[in-house]
Amino acid sequence: MTSIGIVAPQSMFFAKPLPLQSGAEITDYTLVYETYGTLNADRSNAVLVCHALNASHHVAGTYSEDAGTTGWWDNMVGPGKPLDTNKYFVIGVNNLGSCFGSTGPMHINPATGKQYGAHFPVVTVEDWVQSQARLADELGIKQFAAVMGGSLGGMQALAWSILFPERLRHCVVIASTPKLTAQNIAFDDVARQAILTDPDYHGGDFYAHGVVPKNGLRVARMLGHITYLSDDDMAAKFGRDLRSGSYQFGFGIDFEIESYLRYQGDKFSTYFDANTYLLITKALDYFDPAKDFGGDLTKTLERTRAKFLLVSFTTDWRFSPERSHEMVQALVNNNRTVTYAEIDAPHGHDAFLLDDQRYMNVVRSYFARAYEEIDGGSLKAGASA
Repeated sequence: MTSIGIVAPQSMFFAKPLPLQSGAEITDYTLVYETYGTLNADRSNAVLVCHALNASHHVAGTYSEDAGTTGWWDNMVGPGKPLDTNKYFVIGVNNLGSCFGSTGPMHINPATGKQYGAHFPVVTVEDWVQSQARLADELGIKQFAAVMGGSLGGMQALAWSILFPERLRHCVVIASTPKLTAQNIAFDDVARQAILTDPDYHGGDFYAHGVVPKNGLRVARMLGHITYLSDDDMAAKFGRDLRSGSYQFGFGIDFEIESYLRYQGDKFSTYFDANTYLLITKALDYFDPAKDFGGDLTKTLERTRAKFLLVSFTTDWRFSPERSHEMVQALVNNNRTVTYAEIDAPHGHDAFLLDDQRYMNVVRSYFARAYEEIDGGSLKAGASA
């Protein structure tokens, strides 16, 4: 297996207004994306990778020889990797409202000539999927071989299967959920409150004040990071280890876990936008496709046509295996073809980003079988599997 190597982002401008679920609309917006591999002649080998909360379009490869610019799922996507770019044409798209290139709160609102700030419209998972479909249209991709994502990206993949059932042959949902639990919504709200109550937030217009609500972002990230790790993983990495070997009898950093969380919070506050954090966590909270079907997930997934791969991790208490079981059962109730793997891994929610070989082999085998549909000539451009 080798790296894709040095890659470069691309961008596409859209003048046509995009209606949003909130009733608002956004116009004159740009989506930033990256592609890896080669699109085949009948455009049947394209895979869309949807990103999670603090990730972006930069899925794989690097921007320079510096390994620090490596894409967030580089272990998954590339030549000879589970999602093999020798076979597939992979697309990563940065979602609207992000702070990594696509139009978001930091950009200029064409209606006012000023930065959107807190006035950027609230967006949902379904809004992102609609914008991704427009990008696919412009790229001439009528149907994806697969739409794939982990965590919040998995929600987008699931939404694709519902909103555009004929436009994907496979749906790959990893470490995800059909809706957040009350506990998850509570964590998100506490994180948002940390940002909203930071004096440097200035009602979302902190750009004009030349400041960043760093304290709020730090606390939000620290809280979020706790939910991404399992108790076992924290115990193995940090235990109750003390930085100096003894208690300091103050309110500074005594334990290694405190040092780690503060490091993560400090780093996050230097590159992530506070308004983006608010928007993306709200999109997480609002996702509930069964809401329009009386909470009946089986009815919700009745329109789907794709084949599915779902993967969960035993120690992921944020998006637990039980949430994947719900999706599997609803799909089975609809006689869909479903592959499910539950990986016994100690790493918590973050396991979907790591190199557990059982997990990687499941994904590798699934995409290898999916490619047989293309390579074996059983597909025609635009036809369903």
